[in-house]
Amino acid sequence: MANDLSTPLTGRKRPTGAGARRGFPVARVLLGVLLLGAIGVGARLLLVDDPQGGRPSREVAITSTRNGNEVASQLGQGPVTITADPQQFPAGEPVPASAPPAATPLAAPDASGMIPDLSEETAEGPIPRISATGETPFNAYKRPDNGAAAGGKPMIALVVTGLGINEQGSLEAIEQLPDTVSLGFAPYGKTLRSTVAAARAAGHEVLLEIPLEPFDFPQNDPGPQTLLTGEPTQANLDRLFWLMARFGGYAGVLNNMGARFTASGADFAPIVEELGARGLGYLDDGSSNRSLAPQLTSSNKVPFARADLLVDANPARDAILAALGSLEAKAVENGAAIGIVSALPISVSTIAEWSRELESRGVVLVPATALMK
Repeated sequence: MANDLSTPLTGRKRPTGAGARRGFPVARVLLGVLLLGAIGVGARLLLVDDPQGGRPSREVAITSTRNGNEVASQLGQGPVTITADPQQFPAGEPVPASAPPAATPLAAPDASGMIPDLSEETAEGPIPRISATGETPFNAYKRPDNGAAAGGKPMIALVVTGLGINEQGSLEAIEQLPDTVSLGFAPYGKTLRSTVAAARAAGHEVLLEIPLEPFDFPQNDPGPQTLLTGEPTQANLDRLFWLMARFGGYAGVLNNMGARFTASGADFAPIVEELGARGLGYLDDGSSNRSLAPQLTSSNKVPFARADLLVDANPARDAILAALGSLEAKAVENGAAIGIVSALPISVSTIAEWSRELESRGVVLVPATALMK
């Protein structure tokens, strides 16, 4: 016993003989299993042709819809001829093209003279806008006579301005003037809506006069809510919306004064842009050669024309007739001419008299919108 206890552990010998136990060779067994598995996988890859790698699969018959459609099957093989039904379209007769869908008619004007689809409510009241279908107030409210009936003859358009302030005088002018004369209404009359309604009922097209700053403002003041240079754009737009809401049914606007304002691109451009966005036309009274209206209306696709002559600069019958004669000569020379006339009783009566013999001289009286491009 003493010898066993004193013998170093590292030098102890394992017992031998029949009584000794042997351990199980686990490592050798695991190595043999791995080798057998590797040999099996390699043999399958070499001997079995299976691109799916042993994954389960099923074959399903697929019927092509292209083969079931004779017309579709011919696509890509050359042109296809489709023959019309001989009973519906007899031989020798052309197949009619399908008619475009009919446009939805606009509703009738309301009490303010505006068509609801062409009206936008604002804090100042309803103002014109383009409808959801693309119809513009210019096209909806202009007089249908577009000048085509002139047949190539010289055309004259007259615009009588300053209506609406004096109700009785305005109604008398509406009654006396030919319905092809366009009427410009100032935005200040107390009975504007009823007077404008009477004008439209008589067949006249209507324009709204907007006051614009002249060079000698405020000594020469066109009226309340005048659009001014140097003001914030929104301030001028607010004034414009106020003016637009005075009445409805107008095809465009006409400047009242404005030599300074129309020469200022920074101030005038946003106003013309707004007119274009609302589908309105613009008529320049021709009083200022510095007006930027031709350029601005063109870039904003605003129907535009410029007047050639102020007919009653001298408000006397003979002077008015002489000016009308000059307007006729200009129309013959250029094919068309536009005159601006004040709503003075002498001017209205002289125009009514002159217009009766106009066609006999080979000149046709047309509304102003017929000459607005």
